[in-house]
Amino acid sequence: MAASFRSLTNTLHTPDRVPLVTSITNLLRNLNPQNSESNNIDSTPLNQFSHHLDSKLVIQVIKEQTNPFHALFFFNWASNPNPNNYYHTHFCYVAITHVLLSHSLFSAATSLLQQSHKLSDFFIGMFIKACGDRGDIRAAMSWLDQAKKIENGNCLFSYNSILGVLVGKNRMNLAEEIFDQIVKDNVVQPDVSTYTTMIKGYCKLGMIENAGKVFDEMSCEPNLFTYNTLINGLSKKGDMESARLIFNRMVNTKDCSPDTVTYTTMIDGYCKIGDIEEAKKCLTEMGNRGCKPNVFTYNALINGLCMRGCVDDAKLLITKMRFEGLKDNIATHTSISKGLCVAGKSEQAVKYLRDMIKSNMTPDVKSYVFIINECCKLGNSDEAISLLKEMQASGIKASVSSFNAVFRILVGNGKFDRAVLLLKQMPRMGCLPNFLSYNTVICSLCLAKGRMRDVEELVNNMTRSGASIDANMYNCLIKGYCEDDNEEMAMRIAYEMINKKYVVNLDSFSVLIKMLCAKKKVNEAEKIFQLCGRCTGVDMESYMRVIDEHHTSACSRKEP
Repeated sequence: MAASFRSLTNTLHTPDRVPLVTSITNLLRNLNPQNSESNNIDSTPLNQFSHHLDSKLVIQVIKEQTNPFHALFFFNWASNPNPNNYYHTHFCYVAITHVLLSHSLFSAATSLLQQSHKLSDFFIGMFIKACGDRGDIRAAMSWLDQAKKIENGNCLFSYNSILGVLVGKNRMNLAEEIFDQIVKDNVVQPDVSTYTTMIKGYCKLGMIENAGKVFDEMSCEPNLFTYNTLINGLSKKGDMESARLIFNRMVNTKDCSPDTVTYTTMIDGYCKIGDIEEAKKCLTEMGNRGCKPNVFTYNALINGLCMRGCVDDAKLLITKMRFEGLKDNIATHTSISKGLCVAGKSEQAVKYLRDMIKSNMTPDVKSYVFIINECCKLGNSDEAISLLKEMQASGIKASVSSFNAVFRILVGNGKFDRAVLLLKQMPRMGCLPNFLSYNTVICSLCLAKGRMRDVEELVNNMTRSGASIDANMYNCLIKGYCEDDNEEMAMRIAYEMINKKYVVNLDSFSVLIKMLCAKKKVNEAEKIFQLCGRCTGVDMESYMRVIDEHHTSACSRKEP
């Protein structure tokens, strides 16, 4: 169904029709029908175009309309008695139905098709897909029931459409039920599209055994898309042995030879499991069979080489690629920069990235992320921050995970001021901090004496953003206030934490009790102990030992 619509759209744009289509479109804008019942609008001005009417012109005009009611008004006018014995073809109905459904005008589309006695399995398949695009599975299933009634169960288009919708929404249990029912009822025979859709759905969820079972039980010959779908699923699972078996079966068929997509999938699969030699053999075999690699094919192998640090080999492949008339793209060079990182040449990777920019290439987020993470692994926070700022200047939104990697390095190196500043700057740099961003900086500041004012400001920012303090952060706050000798805040945090049914861990409890006992506030220490006993999962004997230890220590210090 989708293929038939694509084929019809590809044949319509005849240059000499463009002025005519433009004139009709302008007239429709002037008439400006605003609903499906525009009988009060005089269509006489359109009559000047009557003698030009044929199905190709009608379809082209329909497709040109941004307002679906304009398209419907023109469609209804054209179907009136006109010169040249014009009548709407099947593809005209496909075009208008597509326009109406793409604007969710289900009632108008239904009414049109019912009045024209065109509401059939094929068109209901379009309705099912449109419902699926809106995420309305219940409505899609309802249309399937209508198709069964209208066609007495012989509704393959509708079955294939509902399976496509369910697979797209990862509803494989329901798709499986419908597929099994098709096979059991035996009213209609599944075709290659039916089987391929099921295989795609299983592969999508990593259920490769189920996909293989459907493939083996096909009652019709698989086509290129079927083979490619299963090979892709196996490759993503890393099962290249099984992928090769399917590939070999494909090679031995008369009417379904591997294409560029097949070979690219195989090459990528071998690279993902680190078998570069087999990937290279695939590229050679591809050429021997007269199948031309494309930029994706080369990029798959280049990326595989780079992930093993074989940058020089990857660069030679780029030269070969250019020699064959293919243009390397941003993905090609992102792989090279990643490869330099893998080879331990992060400085060269940064330089390579900047050379890309000088060559008028626009790196994407993937180009930066890998290098930023590599800089963080090497403890080079200055370079990582510089790259984040370059991303902002280039209008590229950095991921929160990249910022979080930088925070870990900054606090790990004791650069707390830079961490706090970067955390505050994040929103202006196009990325909102998440809980992990705050947690990394706040908990580190709690361990650094004299930083609790910064902590309080960040905690307020975090809670205003909608995030909540968790048990780990509460424990960090208790230790931080104890480190600052702030008894009042430490106690307040402890009470707040316990009220929320969070457990004061043994480490934080020990620090708090030590401070209270040192200040001769044994009653407060025992009260905290009693409150901790209300929380589930607390080993009270261990907590009691802490109380006894610090109480005894405090008492011994009082003795002369």
